[in-house]
Amino acid sequence: MASSAHVIKEGLAADGGLFVPQRFPALRLDDILALANVPYAQCAARILEYFLTDYRPEELEECTAQAYTGTRFGGDPVPLVKINNDTDVLELWHGPTSAFKDMALQLLPLLLTKAMDKTGENTRAVILVATSGDTGKAALEGFADVPNTDILVFYPEDGVSPMQKLQMMTQAGDNVHVYGIEGNFDDAQTGVKKIFGDIALLQKLKENGYAFSSANSINWGRLVPQIAYYFRAYAKAVASNRIVPGEPINFSVPTGNFGDILAGYYAMKMGLPVRRFICASNSNNVLTDFISTGVYDKRREFHKTVSPSMDILVSSNLERLLFDLTGNDAVKVAGWMKQLAEAGSYNVGEELGTKVRELFFGAWVDEVETRETIGRVFNDYKYLLDPHTSVAWRAAEKYRLLTSDETYTIVLSTASPYKFNKVVLDSLGQGEECDDQHPFEAMRKLHQVSGLPIPEKLSALENKKLLHDERINPEAMPEAVLQALNI
Repeated sequence: MASSAHVIKEGLAADGGLFVPQRFPALRLDDILALANVPYAQCAARILEYFLTDYRPEELEECTAQAYTGTRFGGDPVPLVKINNDTDVLELWHGPTSAFKDMALQLLPLLLTKAMDKTGENTRAVILVATSGDTGKAALEGFADVPNTDILVFYPEDGVSPMQKLQMMTQAGDNVHVYGIEGNFDDAQTGVKKIFGDIALLQKLKENGYAFSSANSINWGRLVPQIAYYFRAYAKAVASNRIVPGEPINFSVPTGNFGDILAGYYAMKMGLPVRRFICASNSNNVLTDFISTGVYDKRREFHKTVSPSMDILVSSNLERLLFDLTGNDAVKVAGWMKQLAEAGSYNVGEELGTKVRELFFGAWVDEVETRETIGRVFNDYKYLLDPHTSVAWRAAEKYRLLTSDETYTIVLSTASPYKFNKVVLDSLGQGEECDDQHPFEAMRKLHQVSGLPIPEKLSALENKKLLHDERINPEAMPEAVLQALNI
């Protein structure tokens, strides 16, 4: 057993496993519905109190108030937007980096700073991040110039959008380090996990006053803030008369690393009325196949898609779901993770596979469908989807078609369309005069076509200086850490 402060500080367990709560508290329906009428910072603090039990309530309220300010998020950080009679979109991208990762990564540095005080830590925290696009910039934005921290971000050089790459390459801060990886996200994520398990490297850092932590969703402090917006969305749906109190609903979630959808599952365990989670994947459909068959097999072609934040074949947070569904059988789950690492696949069996399918519906969406859905939804409803949200929208349509379940559904929108200007323009039939080498021309054109306001921090990138352009092989990641820290 470990304290929540220790868990946030460490990021990963000593044996390479992931931290999970000992128990999940039960919320009464009235408590859930009351979250519609308080500022989002208070909503988040109330949920955090159930899990971060060695933080005082006033400390959590202080942290959430600092994280979810109007300056950073505008009005409501998580507006629920009505699209048609049975579908709403929960917009999670109104933070400073225009991606849903801001919901946790504006808060995590504040939680980590207090965690280090609580544990009496006098070392300097080294935050390691592997990113498929959005986590990297959100973590950089959150941790830039935070005292007693260094942050190192590793991203696939050719596996993020031009706007995502610019966001990372222009990040200022005396404590930030950014590296492009010659490989894909799984290579970066595997490299980070290996560093966490490198005993000699850990000892060398300790001798020099450093200790590793993580800002990926393997860190419980990254995952737990995401639980809050599921409760908020449900409360808002009731308050706006989209559903009646207690009515179960569906959530469609675009996911690669299984963190965002796992937060929803945890909310359901706490009492949120949910009928089904729609697990939406792109052409890297390893999760769809797992949900359908009970077999997780990463031995397949890796696809670079127009929804790059989902280009993942090893979904780290699935480990937490399996632990819960096996009744906390750590030995069994560890065995599956060992099989995945050594053989590339594992099979959870029919009984557990059935449990998974009762909770989750897996659907994947190819490139043609992703683009077609962006154009169709804009034409039908004048609502602009980014490619990841498009995948979730189309997955929800497939679910309804195959199950005849017309339950009210909330689609989680994870990024601003302006992070993927050319793809969105092409999907609207307006991208012929723009290319990925000139993302700001495409940005301005997309604004003309859609009328959607351009996020100020994205438009400001056009005049920012490139500060990070180093490209390395994944095997060189440990050496990059030592060089960044001058060890």
